[in-house]
Amino acid sequence: MAAGKTLIYCSEGSPAGFDPVRYTSGTDFDASAEPVFNRLVQFTQGSTQIEPGLAEKWEVSPDGLTYTFSLRKGVKFHTTPFFKPTRDFNADDVAFTFQRMTDKNLPFNKAAPTDFPYVSDMSLDTNIVGIEKVDAYTIRLKLKTIDAAFLQNIAMSFASIYSAEYADSLLKSGKTAQLNTMPIGTGPFIFKSYQKDSNIRFDANPEYWKKGSVKLGKLIFAITPDASVRYQKLQKGECHVMAYPKPADLKSMQSNKALVVSSQAGFNLGYLAYNVQHKPLDKLEVRQALDMAINKKAIIEAVYQGAGQPATNPMPPTQWSYNKKLKDQNYDPAKAKVLLKKAGIAEGTEITLWAMPVQRPYNPNAKLMAEMIQSDWAKIGIKGKITTYEWGEYLKRGKGGEHDAMLVGWTGDNGDPDNWLGVNLACASLEGNNYSKWCDKEFDGLVVKARAINNQAERTKLYEKAQEVFKREIPWTTIAHSTVYVPARKEVQGFKISPFGTMSFSNVSVQ
Repeated sequence: MAAGKTLIYCSEGSPAGFDPVRYTSGTDFDASAEPVFNRLVQFTQGSTQIEPGLAEKWEVSPDGLTYTFSLRKGVKFHTTPFFKPTRDFNADDVAFTFQRMTDKNLPFNKAAPTDFPYVSDMSLDTNIVGIEKVDAYTIRLKLKTIDAAFLQNIAMSFASIYSAEYADSLLKSGKTAQLNTMPIGTGPFIFKSYQKDSNIRFDANPEYWKKGSVKLGKLIFAITPDASVRYQKLQKGECHVMAYPKPADLKSMQSNKALVVSSQAGFNLGYLAYNVQHKPLDKLEVRQALDMAINKKAIIEAVYQGAGQPATNPMPPTQWSYNKKLKDQNYDPAKAKVLLKKAGIAEGTEITLWAMPVQRPYNPNAKLMAEMIQSDWAKIGIKGKITTYEWGEYLKRGKGGEHDAMLVGWTGDNGDPDNWLGVNLACASLEGNNYSKWCDKEFDGLVVKARAINNQAERTKLYEKAQEVFKREIPWTTIAHSTVYVPARKEVQGFKISPFGTMSFSNVSVQ
């Protein structure tokens, strides 16, 4: 381990907390799941392939319903000023982690009731019907129905494994809230401190089980919401890696000899969700009109500046099962006006148009995008009222359905189509990531059926059909897939862009 070597990452925003199962945003996962925790299985760095994590190996029963995991021995939980473990990681920790996701009556859940959006959006809370500790290093998870993407799902950040001993000590001392502010895991870095809107500090984990993969002494997140300021800090050497550059700065970054700019076609989608539970957005003609009034081509040029491709479907073209036959409606403000009139919508009708306050991989400038949509809608007599909140609050209120139309987006988490269609649009995710509050029985039936089949060709047919329903009903205007760029200083070695948009500093060093 390179003692004393510090890497400073200029991140884009403050995390909502450090308890990964409670969140769905990369900002939260980058600050908790990636540095502090591990999963039973995990994604190979920079890839969508699964590799062993805290489970060394696993077996799946012939009926596809029982998963038996053999756990790694000798793995230590972090020792910190606020917690000193008395034992190594074992099956009790895995059992607690999954019981917390699935059992509302678990004493910890009764003391600290909270929502687990991914768990419910993927129906894992109802599909995991058995959690059995076979012995200290073997655990068995039983499913009610086949989940073709189960291993990919539990490799995701939200399925991070917690210390049952730490949770128990917090429960006994009445400090369960501390799980979200002072995390303990088995990961490559140990949480030290957090100052909201300023910094997060981590120390290297000297006992990390993945020998040789922690090459830093300290990791610091310098929280810097403004992209121009992030770039200034990177140029001055005040940070080594930065999140989400402004498209307009890319040329100068690429010609700067002190920097290396990695890039990758984005496994992401920026979209505008229509809350179909709010009038007049419950009417299909209104959604059709709003959709065809948006000049997507102009938005992609102005907002993405050459680093975005127009989006047609609720998933990127690189996702298997993408339906190539589907087309967007033509941009047609005149026809949009006719549709609104036919739907009985009065000129000057106001619709709240939410724009997120932070840059995301799928949307480098939501404020500008909202202003352009506002101007497009004004041409058809709709008044878009631009609204925003602090990022954590924005997502929370959006999940509560307070918006009319909301700019948001998604970066794929695990390479499976269900992660796009199920998590964001299924009826089970109405309380979670389904920001359009759209529950279509035909669409939902196709997605639920596809999840329970292991045959990829059969699943593809169902997903293609589900995309047709989506395109017909327009719960979203799909806007763009963006190319992801990560600028870093030349002295940073070993960094790989994750297809899922998370920032991992395992195997990364500063020369």
